[in-house]
This record gives sequence, C-alpha cells and structure tokens, in this order.
Amino acid sequence: MLDDLDRRIVEILVDDARISLKELAQRVNLSSPSTSERLRRLEERGVIRAFTVDIDPQALGYTLQAIVRIRPLPGKLHQVQKLIEDIAQFSECDKVTGDDCFIARLHIRSIDELDKILDQITDKAETNSSIVKAQPVKRRLPPLT
Repeated sequence: MLDDLDRRIVEILVDDARISLKELAQRVNLSSPSTSERLRRLEERGVIRAFTVDIDPQALGYTLQAIVRIRPLPGKLHQVQKLIEDIAQFSECDKVTGDDCFIARLHIRSIDELDKILDQITDKAETNSSIVKAQPVKRRLPPLT
C-alpha cells in the first residue's frame, strides 16, 4: 500500500517522468535525498518499474491500430506466442481465458500491412481483427488508493 506521499510522487511521475529530482522534491515538500530514498524504495517494491518515454505511433507513420483476437490451432500455442513476440508491430498482447488465447494490439501503416502480418499467423491460428476508431480511455494506472 502507498502512503499519501508515495502516492503523490507516483502521480507526479505519471504526469512527467522526466521531472528533475530537485523539482520532484520541491513539489512533495521533501529534501532531494529524502525524495531519492523514497524513489529507491518504490523501485525496490516494484511499484515503479521503469522511467520511460511515451512515443506517439502516429508520429512514426503508424496511422492505424488493430485489435486482434487470436485462437491458436491445436498444438500451435507456443509457436503462435513466439510469432507475436517477434512481430514488432504487436505493441501489446494479453494471454486470456475463453475461446481466444491472445488479444493483441497492432500499430500498422495500412490495411495491406495488417494482411501481411496476419498471413504469417493464419496457418497456425484463427484470427479476428477490428480496426480501432478511437481510444476513449488511454492506458492508465489503476486507482492508487
């Protein structure tokens, strides 16, 4: 569980992970060494896993997103998982219960590119894809309380 100060630190970092330690310390009313120690403990506990950069796929030319449900054919689960891991356009993939084994998000430049990617999988799995029209809820943290 996070105390109020840790929660505030995480919220600030979610808004801007590039904030300087000095500015972060000022915003939470701690010294830089105390803030640094809090960050270290949050990392050790696995609350903070990485400081990262948020890249807009559209700025890189990936104007389309697709959600793909993937159901491997019998005996092909591990091969399909490896294919998904190796295809760079798959930006996310969840292994799920139910009829489909995987639900994945692809960033693509065209429908032709989607077809070429899915062609690599279709001899090992059934797929069902949907083009994303909008993303009303972006990836976000669960409540910190």
